[in-house]
Amino acid sequence: MDSLTRRTALKGAAAATLLPPLAAPALAQTPADTAARAPRQPLFGAVSWKLSNGLTVVLAENRRAPVAAHYLYVSAGAGEDPAGKSGVAHFLEHMMFKGSPHIPSGAFSRTVAREGGQDNAFTSRDVTAYFQIVEASRLPLMMRMEADRLAAPLIPEAETESERNVVLEERSQRTDAVPRGRFREAFDAAMWGPQHWRGRPLIGWENEIRAITRQDLVDFHAAHYAAANCTLVVAGDVREADLRRWAEEFYGAVPSRPKPARDRAAPLPAAPEPRLITRDPAVREASFLQSFAAPSATWGEATKSDPLEVMAHVLGGGPGSRLHRALVEAGHAVSANAGYDGDVVGVGSLMVAVTPRPGVTQERIEEIVAATLATLVQEGATEAETRRAIRQQTAGALLALDGLGAAPRMLGGALAIGLPIEAVEQWPARMEAVTQAQVNDAARAVLARPSIATTAWLMPA
Repeated sequence: MDSLTRRTALKGAAAATLLPPLAAPALAQTPADTAARAPRQPLFGAVSWKLSNGLTVVLAENRRAPVAAHYLYVSAGAGEDPAGKSGVAHFLEHMMFKGSPHIPSGAFSRTVAREGGQDNAFTSRDVTAYFQIVEASRLPLMMRMEADRLAAPLIPEAETESERNVVLEERSQRTDAVPRGRFREAFDAAMWGPQHWRGRPLIGWENEIRAITRQDLVDFHAAHYAAANCTLVVAGDVREADLRRWAEEFYGAVPSRPKPARDRAAPLPAAPEPRLITRDPAVREASFLQSFAAPSATWGEATKSDPLEVMAHVLGGGPGSRLHRALVEAGHAVSANAGYDGDVVGVGSLMVAVTPRPGVTQERIEEIVAATLATLVQEGATEAETRRAIRQQTAGALLALDGLGAAPRMLGGALAIGLPIEAVEQWPARMEAVTQAQVNDAARAVLARPSIATTAWLMPA
C-alpha cells in the first residue's frame, strides 16, 4: 500500500509547477478588475449528495475515456491516533485489505488486478483513503467490495502480527534508514512535541507500533469508519443516475452511525525545542529548516489561508522568489524554498528549506533568511510580486487537472477535512481575488512575532 502518500491538493499542484511570466502580464489591473475577470465556471462541475446513512457522494463526470476512478475517504488519519498509540490509523489501513464478510483476505487487490485495474490506499494526518481505477463497467464491482469492507472488515487476529512486521519494515525503509527521514521526524517532534498529534510521525513511533493490539484497530474502526464520516468520490465515464442507483444499492446498506467529532488538541504555547542541531555520518550536505505555526483553512484566522498561499510563493516559490534571489542567485545555496501547509485540520505551518553551497556557514544562511523574512514583514510584497505569484499558482494548478486522479484527490481531500466543494471548484477565482494588502497582513501575522517556531540543521558528522 502506498500508505503514507499525502493527498494531492489543488494548491500543492500549483506550488509544484512554476511557469515563466506570461508575455503580457496584466500587472496594472486592480484586484477588483482581476477578480471580475476570474473564471467563474467550476473546475470539475462536480455534483454531490448524501445517502440516508450520512455518506457524502460526489461525481465528477469525465467522458474522455471509458475509465472510472473510485475513491473512498475516511475523515480520520494519524491526527486521530489515540494518545500513546501512534500508528493506529495507518496500521488499520493495512488491515482493511485482510478481508470482509464477502471478500477473503488478499482477494480485494487480486480482483482489481484481474479486472485490469489498479488499487491502493494512503494515510495522511487528516484522512485515510482507499481507491481503485478501473474500466468504467467494473465500477459497480469496486463499489460492492469497498462498501463490504467499510461496513465490516475482518481484521483477523492471525494476520495482525505479520502485518505489524510489514508496517515496521515500512518505517525502517522510509524513516529509520533515511537520514533526512529521521531528521524530519525529529524536527516535527521538536516543534510540536513528540506526543502532540502534529509532532507524532504518521506511521507511528516504533515502540507504539509494537504495542498496538487488534482491539485498538477494531476500536478505531468503530469510532471513525461511520458512513457519515466518509466521502465517496467517483470521477470518469459515469452517469449520475447510475451512480445514484449503485451508491444506494451498495453503500446505502452500510449501517448508520453518528459522525464523530474531531477533537484535536490546540498547539502548545511554544515549541518544546526552538532549535535543533542533528549530525549524521551518512549525510554529505547540510540542510536548513525553519517552520512557523500558521492559520489554516480550518483553524485560526481561516481567511488568511489563501493570502498565506500567495505569500509563501512570493517568499520561496522558485526562480524569481525572494529566497531564491537572496540565496541561490547570490551563490550561497543550491536550493531555497518556502511552502505553506494550510489545507489541513487544525493548525497549519509555513516552512523554509535551504540547502547551502559547500563552505557557506550556518550563520550566513540564517542571517540571509532572517533578513529576507524581516524585509518581507517590514516592506511587504509588491503588487507585481503578488500578481505574479497568483498567476503562476493558478496556471500551474490548471495544468494539473488533466489526469483522471486529480478530481477525486482534490475534491475528496477538501471535503474530508470539512471544506465545502466550492473550496476546490472556485479555487482559481478565490486566488485571483487575493490582494496585496491581504498578503502583507498574513506575512505580519505569521512572521512578525511567531510564538511557535523551530529552526533546525541537519549536518554531516
